[in-house]
Amino acid sequence: MTMLARLLLAMTLLTSTARAEIVTRTVEYRAGDAVLEGLLVQDGAGPARKPGVVVVHDWMGVGPFTRGRAEQLARLGYVAFVADVYGKGVRPASAKEAGEQAGRFKRDRPLLRARMLAALAELRKQPNVIPGKVAAIGYCFGGTAALELARAGAELAGVVSFHGGLDSPTPADARAIKAKVLVLHGADDPYVPPAEVAAFEEEMRGGGVDWTLVKYSGAVHAFTIPGAGNDNAKGAAYNATADRRSWRAMRDFFDEVLAP
Repeated sequence: MTMLARLLLAMTLLTSTARAEIVTRTVEYRAGDAVLEGLLVQDGAGPARKPGVVVVHDWMGVGPFTRGRAEQLARLGYVAFVADVYGKGVRPASAKEAGEQAGRFKRDRPLLRARMLAALAELRKQPNVIPGKVAAIGYCFGGTAALELARAGAELAGVVSFHGGLDSPTPADARAIKAKVLVLHGADDPYVPPAEVAAFEEEMRGGGVDWTLVKYSGAVHAFTIPGAGNDNAKGAAYNATADRRSWRAMRDFFDEVLAP
């Protein structure tokens, strides 16, 4: 190998390493009197300005799964902000505690929207986020939260729900949705039954929303979460195929709505 070839190879390796350096910073922010604690995750290299994505946790709150998804987004070239809906220090230790927290916000949609709008505002504050290129994604409870952010009329390019709840106590609010909507749903999800899916479709049509619904055969609730196990009979289980396909669907969607 010539000296020039060695130099070029070294430069390529250094560049690849720099681009793979994911920087994570804990961010304390507020929604009214509530103190929240999210995570800002991004690649330390790359363009000076990038699209931004709010990432919303499942019912267990901010944790390793959500952080991992934010890191994946950062590697794709997005500035990811992990929203903290529950509040600083509120991290459920059991399904019972998680159900109580998620239920509180699902019953109080204005409060849920306020927490989501605060997260969106925090992401928009980042100087390297392109203002008109911001989206939101969420998992399970987080999918519900991301959709509520859209229903609140937030200025978003797109919203993606992974196996999220689709119900709305105020379906007429769909008329306020400005974002394009992508819903990735387990076809056999017992927690989001066909009647709820059908009502969501009617809500989107009534609101004149640009929406897409994808159903994955053989998938139940929580199909992207490895910790959900693999027993569909429990109603929530990981499905590697649906996980892979849904992530690809999100990437294609973002290529459309977040392209520079």
